[in-house]
Amino acid sequence: MSSKGLAKAKDIYANRAGRVRELKAEGKKIMGYVCAYPPLEMVTAMDYAPIRVIGSMDEPITKADTQVASIICPMLRSMLDLGMKGKADFVEGFIGAHTCDCTGKFCHLYQYNMQFPYYHFLDVPHIAHKASFGFMKAGFQLFQKTLEAHTGKKLDPDRLKEEVKKHNAQRALVRELYGLRKQDPPLLSGSENLQIMLALLSIPIEEGSGMLKDIIAEVKARKDGSKKKAARLLLWGSPLTETSIIDMIESLNANVVMDDICTGTRHFWYDVEMTSDPLDGLAKRYLDDLKCPRTFRETTSSFEEDQEVRFGYIKDYAKEWNVNGVILQSMKYCDTHGYEVPAIKAYFDRLGIPSLYLEHEYTMVALAPLKTRVEAFIEMIS
Repeated sequence: MSSKGLAKAKDIYANRAGRVRELKAEGKKIMGYVCAYPPLEMVTAMDYAPIRVIGSMDEPITKADTQVASIICPMLRSMLDLGMKGKADFVEGFIGAHTCDCTGKFCHLYQYNMQFPYYHFLDVPHIAHKASFGFMKAGFQLFQKTLEAHTGKKLDPDRLKEEVKKHNAQRALVRELYGLRKQDPPLLSGSENLQIMLALLSIPIEEGSGMLKDIIAEVKARKDGSKKKAARLLLWGSPLTETSIIDMIESLNANVVMDDICTGTRHFWYDVEMTSDPLDGLAKRYLDDLKCPRTFRETTSSFEEDQEVRFGYIKDYAKEWNVNGVILQSMKYCDTHGYEVPAIKAYFDRLGIPSLYLEHEYTMVALAPLKTRVEAFIEMIS
């Protein structure tokens, strides 16, 4: 691939499967994974390129509905459908994770249909308390054993520490990139940012970090970035695999300047602490630092305190990125995010930050009716 910077990210976003097939043809070993919970540092330490498996809003679901009900997460149904159609044939191994019940069932069905030579399922605790960290670390130890058995080589602790540093370095670059959107107008649009994140999830870490450096330099130097608009919005909710929702929002009088989604900040934001046993730092990062609604924290003495523990980091995002409105979005049948909406909406109400909730189908055509609601919301807060 000859393109660089933003053009490279856009090219990969437009044809991520093609880029992954190029990597495989170059001799890279491809390890697919779902959601943000597999410890990718362990994967790269065993010389695999981790590639996140995602669905497609453009591809009609024609095969997966023979195995799963149509009233579950449409993104997971799309991922299964693409696999059943042979469109994920570049994956050599697959790491599943119990992030929600639907995802857990999807992972097993995916392996049943794909029959990967290597498959491992991570049982991630749903509560981040003291005992959970020991459980999480034990799960990573089992993961290590299965990787070693499959590859026939040991995971070198020193190599793992080096991989932690590489991933942390990339996370620092991602945070620097997001920082370019603090200005008004932002130097980078929300749509461009999501394209970059999805590209990062589709290429090896070294290539991704190099691409990020090129993009940051390019964005700082260019003169044709986003225009100043009335609304500076934070986007929260279900993972996005296309820019369509952000494109729709930014076609109006609004810039999406920050996000809290697992194909964005949730995946990349927090570093792994450097610990003598790398698995300790990994267990803390992937269980406690990842801010997904599927994980609960210790309860406190009041609902307001619980809200602060659960959502305080988003308040920091809103302040640092000078947000004046929030779009809460979830795919239809995404119970994990849908059940979270009343509490997080109440939290923003308490902070005095207007919010709008959108439930949407995982299709392009389903977005059109939402545009009027978003436009009215932007007019209200402007």
